[in-house]
Amino acid sequence: MTDTDTQMDGSSNYPSGEDNGRDDTMPEYETMRERLLKELLGNKLRLLSAIVVVLMIGTAIFAPYIAPHDEDDTFELMQEPGSYSEGDFNNDGQQERVFHALGTNSYGNDILTRVIYGAQISMLVALSTIAISFTIGTAIGLYAGFRGGWVDNLLMRYIDFQWAFPELVLALGVIAFFGGLGVVNVVIAVSLAFVDDFARLVRGEALWIREEEYVLAAHVLGLSDRRIMLREMLPNAMGPLIVQATVMIPLAIIAEAGLSFLGLGVKPTTPTWGLLIADGRGYITTHWWISVMPGLAIMITVLAFNLLGDGLRDALDVKDQEVSQ
Repeated sequence: MTDTDTQMDGSSNYPSGEDNGRDDTMPEYETMRERLLKELLGNKLRLLSAIVVVLMIGTAIFAPYIAPHDEDDTFELMQEPGSYSEGDFNNDGQQERVFHALGTNSYGNDILTRVIYGAQISMLVALSTIAISFTIGTAIGLYAGFRGGWVDNLLMRYIDFQWAFPELVLALGVIAFFGGLGVVNVVIAVSLAFVDDFARLVRGEALWIREEEYVLAAHVLGLSDRRIMLREMLPNAMGPLIVQATVMIPLAIIAEAGLSFLGLGVKPTTPTWGLLIADGRGYITTHWWISVMPGLAIMITVLAFNLLGDGLRDALDVKDQEVSQ
């Protein structure tokens, strides 16, 4: 039997037990899902942060069903946490005794109710902001990194120009340009302020991905530039982008809260965490809970997203895994 025949019938030219050129010690790489589950289940703090994030998103979605009262219901003014209000609050001629887990504010609104409804606005603004800035920033960065040359220079000089402005200042300028208060204006303002973060990241990824062999092979096969960018390059840059999006969500929450606290965000009648903090700033020394409770909601949410972002970064960092192997 010839060597060719031996290769075709699957037999080996090497004696049994002898090294046939295969390295049985090659590391077995985990899938992205396995790495993510390993990071979350292996770290109680990150698992807790993921649970908090899910709870916050669920609270935002089901706020009308979770909140103990309507957002505009009023009770006794400035009741302490864990206290009760007594009165005819339904105007039905009967006295009622209403419990306030987090107290009431200077307008008599139940703070727990307002915090729950505030989660709805804050998460809506944050997720909408990240979706828009992710799309625009990724498009700019991917095209600049793929094209290079004067196109790259032109687009990235604009990004550098935007990078020079603090995000809150840039958001204030956008709101002043559009005029008026409202959720839509806040989303537009914060989205444009965050575009440069995604653009710089994806442009850096695109610069080295475009030199990979599979991208060069796609060029040789005559695939269109659009197909190469969207089908070959973008999927391989999604790991860092997902981590960046997770990190930017708490920044968007803080930005919205800051704008609302300054009176430049949503309308004063809209319950948001920033406005709830602003409502109690004049009573911080005597009725601390009015500002502290929504402030704790912001702190817990931001911390949970940051910890979850760290877990995603470790799970999606394939280079780190290769080194450890």
